[in-house]
Amino acid sequence: MERLRAACPEAAPTAVLAGDPCFDRMLAALPYRARFRRALDVRRGQRLVLLNSTWNPDSLFGDGGGEDVLPSLLPRLTAELPADEYRPAAVLHPNIWHGHGPGQIRAWLDRARRGGLTLVDPLEGWRQALIAADVVIGDGGSVSYYAAALGTPVLMGTAPSDGLDAGSPVAAFVRQAPRLSPYVPLRAQLDTLLAGHRPLPDPAELVSSAPGAAAALLRRHFYRLIGIPEPAEPALLDPLPLPPHEPVSRTAPMRVVTRLLGNGEIELSRYADPRSEPAGDGDAHTAVHEDTLDPGRLALADVIHRDGPADDVRFGTPEQWTAEVLARHPHCALAAHVTGAGSCTVRTRNGALLRLAGDPAAADPADPAAYASALHAWLAAGKAPEDLSAAGMTVRTGACAHRVSVTPVPPTR
Repeated sequence: MERLRAACPEAAPTAVLAGDPCFDRMLAALPYRARFRRALDVRRGQRLVLLNSTWNPDSLFGDGGGEDVLPSLLPRLTAELPADEYRPAAVLHPNIWHGHGPGQIRAWLDRARRGGLTLVDPLEGWRQALIAADVVIGDGGSVSYYAAALGTPVLMGTAPSDGLDAGSPVAAFVRQAPRLSPYVPLRAQLDTLLAGHRPLPDPAELVSSAPGAAAALLRRHFYRLIGIPEPAEPALLDPLPLPPHEPVSRTAPMRVVTRLLGNGEIELSRYADPRSEPAGDGDAHTAVHEDTLDPGRLALADVIHRDGPADDVRFGTPEQWTAEVLARHPHCALAAHVTGAGSCTVRTRNGALLRLAGDPAAADPADPAAYASALHAWLAAGKAPEDLSAAGMTVRTGACAHRVSVTPVPPTR
């Protein structure tokens, strides 16, 4: 109201303080954060990194000229961040989709999407994704400001040089928010941001002067204007719907770094199509999805995998598919058919057919393709699968330990 009086005194007498219904819907949906995370296929131990952009030339998805960080940022989201520890997604303003067209947007983001980036519905899904996010990389748009108001760490990929009122709350937020450095490893920046994060009080206070009350304030005003009494029942906003499940899809070749820790424990980090060898101690191998864009990469794969129902007649049974893959690719050591959220069937080069299954009591199992890579590391070290049959194996991804059973699959007649 104070800024309105200063900018346009003539409008002040008719102004109404009515809250923010968009923010109120997000506040009401906060208890369902875990559901929204499961809808985006965020697994235990993963951090959801949400990239967002508004639509003006100064935005993250705008024309950054020679200083544009987006072309380098997109592949870094999937190439530098371990796939089992970070889940990338992006929310782009509807005007970006309208201005460039869906085909062009998907073409620009193709490599990142093959590495595991999910595009969130810009109209119906962005609020739920914002609630689910652990960290946001954005610009001076309202989504970044809403994120800060919810207490989520925000890293500014670009800061608008003009277009924002210098006295506005958003401009004040942009000035003090930490900046993304295009020359510093992305994971180090995100880890530093998360470790030192302290929610800013101003965004939460200035998004709405009446949090939770927008529906009542607006309805009271509307009925006063038309001159009839308000209904007796309370004014309510539609709750945010639960989005459809968006399972992560990674068809880019994965470089996998593994380390055997003893007692059937394998530490593992997977990186989607990195431009250089990932850092870290241990051995490395390449795991390639059968639907990779470049079929030539299959000839170099140590592990080939795919996912789908076990009864899909197009591929045959997992037993048939794994045998076919190893026959077609003589340099592949292990084939894995992911048949469920926490299990896969694998065949080794020596013909052993095994089922790998996560702990059924675990709410969010790891990607079973990671289990297959862990088993490959075990076998490549000269160990036998029978050594894991009794006690199983433990696959460590970041701070999470996943218990995995290893059982022989009897041959079918």
